[in-house]
Amino acid sequence: MTLQGLIRWLLPREDHFYDYLEQQAEAAHLGAKALARLKEPDVTPQQVREAVQAHEHEGDKVVHAMEEALAKTFVTPIDREDLQRLSAQLDDVLDLANGTARAFVLYGVQRPTEAMGRLMGLLEQSTAVLRDAMPRLRKHAYAELLDASREMRKLEKEGDGVFREAISALFHNESASARAMLSEKEVLEDLENAIDQCEMVAETLANLAVKHG
Repeated sequence: MTLQGLIRWLLPREDHFYDYLEQQAEAAHLGAKALARLKEPDVTPQQVREAVQAHEHEGDKVVHAMEEALAKTFVTPIDREDLQRLSAQLDDVLDLANGTARAFVLYGVQRPTEAMGRLMGLLEQSTAVLRDAMPRLRKHAYAELLDASREMRKLEKEGDGVFREAISALFHNESASARAMLSEKEVLEDLENAIDQCEMVAETLANLAVKHG
C-alpha cells in the first residue's frame, strides 16, 4: 500500500468529491437534453440557448465548489489530479453543448439538419452513459466503468461516421451558399467535439478502473 493509500485508509473519507462529479455528469446530461429539444418544431434556438446556458451556469457552480474543496482538503478519495481532470472534462462537455446552442443563434441556423439531429441524439445518449457510470466510481465498480467506456467508444465512432458523412454531403452540395456551409459546419463540429469530449471522460474513468481495480 502506498503512503497516500495508507493515509486514506486511516483518515475519514471525503466522499463529497464524488457528489460533485455526479452533479456535473447530471448537469451535462440535462444540458444535452435541453439542446436536443431543438428537434421539436415549436422550440426556437434562442429558447434552447437560454436553457442550455442555465445548466452550464449550474455546472460552473459545482466546478467552483470542487476547486474550493480540493484547496481545503488534504486527503481525497482518489488522487486530486484525477478529480480535477474529471471535473474539467465534464465541464468541457457542458461548455461544448452550450457552444453548440450558441452557434445556432450566432449563425442563424433556425432548424437542425437530419445529421445535426442524429448527433444531438448521440450526445444525449453519451451524457446518459456518463451520468449512469459516474456513481460506479464511488462504489469501486470498476468492471462497470470499463463497460461504460466501451459503450461510449461505440457512440463516439457512430458520431464520427455521422459527422464525416454530413461534412462530405455539405461540401458536395453545389446549391448550398458559402454562408450556409460555414454555419452548418460550425454546428456540426461543435456537436462532434462534444461527443468526443464524452469519450475522453469515459476514457479517464476506464484509466481509473485500471489504476484502482
